[in-house]
Amino acid sequence: MNAKSPSMVMLRRNFKHIARNPTSVFNAILMPIVVMFMFVYMLGGAFSVGTRYIDYATPGLMLLAVCYGLGATATSVNSDMTKGIINRFKVMDVSRGAVLTGHVVASVLTNVIAIGALVGVAFLLGFSPSAGFLDWLGVAGMVVLLGFAAGWLTVALGLAAKSPETAGMAAVPLVMLPFFSSAIVPAEKMGAGVRQFAEYQPFTPIIETMRGLLNGTPSTSDAVVAVAWCVGIALVGYLWARSTFTKRA
Repeated sequence: MNAKSPSMVMLRRNFKHIARNPTSVFNAILMPIVVMFMFVYMLGGAFSVGTRYIDYATPGLMLLAVCYGLGATATSVNSDMTKGIINRFKVMDVSRGAVLTGHVVASVLTNVIAIGALVGVAFLLGFSPSAGFLDWLGVAGMVVLLGFAAGWLTVALGLAAKSPETAGMAAVPLVMLPFFSSAIVPAEKMGAGVRQFAEYQPFTPIIETMRGLLNGTPSTSDAVVAVAWCVGIALVGYLWARSTFTKRA
């Protein structure tokens, strides 16, 4: 892709905005590491998961790292809409596809950096996956696909919100959803009602897919469901974002 193309210009702009915002950097990169320390050192011994807790929790915390950076994306998208910046882009003949794609790709790159930092800390804490090279490629693909899907949904939420403040709040359910999945404890250990929700919500098969890959025991059934959820979420987010952007811009 041409370095001076509209999409690349928007990507550099959005990524620089994230990097220059200390709150965004903390939420996206440092907060997942803080949560890892909290669960592994403070609470990990209270959970019976059939293996070392650091090995069990790391895949779920990787997904959590994706979600923690979404608030900044939603806020940034909404700020572009409410502060007149989009009108400037229209005068410059920047396509709406480039504007939206720049936000999504910047979000995915932030996710990759956050998960790289998280996995590095996990290794320092004793994380010992059994994954081979192809398994790691599968994990990387799952991370990018999840980030892409969550990015489009977050862009849509940011466009639909009335203000940057409400846009940030709109992403909160996505941050909370991993806690009602198999990220922290197995779904079968949860109470009735919550257990069924955890088993059938989209994040659980995604986590179980990454967990299986990192354990060297990938599950085809989990992977198919996980990919289907990601593709579905990405498609809904994309269509919703394009429709809302057209109406508001």
